[in-house]
Amino acid sequence: MKLWSPKTESNSLVESFTVGNDPELDQVLVKYDCLASIAHAKMLGKIGLLPEEEVSELVQELEKIIELDSQGEFSISQEQEDCHTAIEQHLTEQLGDVGKKIHTGRSRNDQVVTALRLYYKDELSNLKYLADDFGKTLSKFKKNYGEISMPGYTHTRKAMPSSIEMWAGTFISGMQDNQLLLDAVYQLVDQSPLGTGAGYGVPLDIDRDFTAKELGFVKVQGNPIAVQNSRGKYESSILHTCSQVMADLNRMATDLILFSEPDFGFFELSEEFCTGSSIMPQKKNPDVFELVRAKYHQILGWQMQIQSMTANLISGYHRDLQLTKEPVMRGLQVTKDSLEIMTSAIKQLSVNAEQCQNAMTDELYATERAYQLVKQGRPFRDAYRKISEEY
Repeated sequence: MKLWSPKTESNSLVESFTVGNDPELDQVLVKYDCLASIAHAKMLGKIGLLPEEEVSELVQELEKIIELDSQGEFSISQEQEDCHTAIEQHLTEQLGDVGKKIHTGRSRNDQVVTALRLYYKDELSNLKYLADDFGKTLSKFKKNYGEISMPGYTHTRKAMPSSIEMWAGTFISGMQDNQLLLDAVYQLVDQSPLGTGAGYGVPLDIDRDFTAKELGFVKVQGNPIAVQNSRGKYESSILHTCSQVMADLNRMATDLILFSEPDFGFFELSEEFCTGSSIMPQKKNPDVFELVRAKYHQILGWQMQIQSMTANLISGYHRDLQLTKEPVMRGLQVTKDSLEIMTSAIKQLSVNAEQCQNAMTDELYATERAYQLVKQGRPFRDAYRKISEEY
């Protein structure tokens, strides 16, 4: 059974091509589509299109699907195309004509967007928690090692005195900025699209405020075309936020790779976070941090992929939008994984105070010495030239 009815038998090659890997991707959306369907069924009962006993049957069966899915016992076949068809087919098999009524007042379009919005909200909340945990872990690291001085660099050359407190603090501050971005993109997706049909509304007097409240959305996204036009826009906004989190992790990973190199030796990486060489027995390679550094560029690629594929489309739905789902799902997972691994790495990161102190060479204090002359009354440019003559 499909949610659409072709006039002719589908070509198997066409069907395989258009379905793609949606059955695999949609497995994570089963719970969210069921939750949306529960809210929708209750709304249909509220406006008198479903009797109370049929609403109860639908809700019970949808809750059963959620339980089956949590146990890994609800699957989506290639023939079913996606979770939405699989769920409706299950309802029809179990409830007969009652199951067929669940699609009243809906299109697969608003089903897809609603399930995705609920999924995005959960994933963004998870990201916010992980970003907060990363910041707390860094704060403990700063407390333990913050008083240790280390060189500060510009142009990859020694510049001025810095400290572990200052180094760790920049990433704590960056993650606080990222929390603001996570809050902003959460507000974007926290709008209920349910009830907009295929992008032009439905010819029924449905209660969209009711379903929005049932699903925990803060508001209804009123314009039905805007719901379709926001697909890709919201996804790229999510990936942009992920890219900002990953940009900080990228910079930190690069610092740790360089400053844990024996010639620097400021940081000491736990051997648990290093790998060996197949030919060189002495090697302890910072593979974890190299992969975190590289995954930032993956996120950028997925963001550009979505922005590019959704450009030049006229207003309304297009099948192109199906391809926005996978990049954002993968981007969210990569960002969560990267935050988790970097948090674990920081918990086992140590600082070599002696190496840091040895690196605090005289030239780092040149600016300070220039300002000592300024305090004695010399013009800054004269003081600057006086000290520069010594180097």
